Amino acid sequence: MLAACLVFLPSAAASAQQHDADELAKALSNPVAALISVPFQYNYDETFGEDGQRHLMNIQPVAPFSISEHWNVISRTILPVIHQRDAIPGDNQTGIGDITQSFFFSPKKPGASGLTWGVGPAMLIPTGSDDLGADTWGLGPTFVVLKQEGAWTYGALVNHIVDVAGGSDRADINSTFLQPFVSRGMGQGRTLGASFESTYDWEAEQWTVPLNVFYSKVSKIGNQRVSYQGGVRAYLDQPPGGPEWGLRFTFTLLFPK
Repeated sequence: MLAACLVFLPSAAASAQQHDADELAKALSNPVAALISVPFQYNYDETFGEDGQRHLMNIQPVAPFSISEHWNVISRTILPVIHQRDAIPGDNQTGIGDITQSFFFSPKKPGASGLTWGVGPAMLIPTGSDDLGADTWGLGPTFVVLKQEGAWTYGALVNHIVDVAGGSDRADINSTFLQPFVSRGMGQGRTLGASFESTYDWEAEQWTVPLNVFYSKVSKIGNQRVSYQGGVRAYLDQPPGGPEWGLRFTFTLLFPK
């Protein structure tokens, strides 16, 4: 009997850990999940023009705040750190870009139809250096809706930002971001997914449409929960001289309650 218990207990612990990893993987597929996380998302893109390239590290902390019995506010921040060579012909640039800050007001539980949603403001904060920013404040609405059924998550995130204030040489911004996404949990904290991170510039009347395909896994470093993600990107539409393909690697610190 003792031997049977010794075999059973580690198996139960492993099963619980797998369940926790799957729950975290599912929460990561939900942009308005009540999960504190800090993703470090590295992107490599080429070819700009003849041989230009860009290295982009997005630091993207996500923090939920309970504001009532039934509602959360989810803060999502994107701080880009950029190095690019010949993305603008004959020019190399290194620095930080403009911060995008979003707040989603979201019900704590899905509705009767199983939909999860969030709505709120999105802001562009002019923190860019070395001509890597727009030198203007931007503001607009943002919205996300998704459904999680079994191992599947599918939905879309949208925002629209226009310039509202800034320097005399500020850029004119009138931009819509549309991100439909789908992912499937594969067990043991693994996820396979795809998304379009499409942007339409209303000033230039130009789409930028990258298709991202990725694989991720929730794991542990000591007692710290983390997620690793790797993927590839193809640009289905882009401005003249824009990138053609790219890679993405993301390391995320997870802080479940």
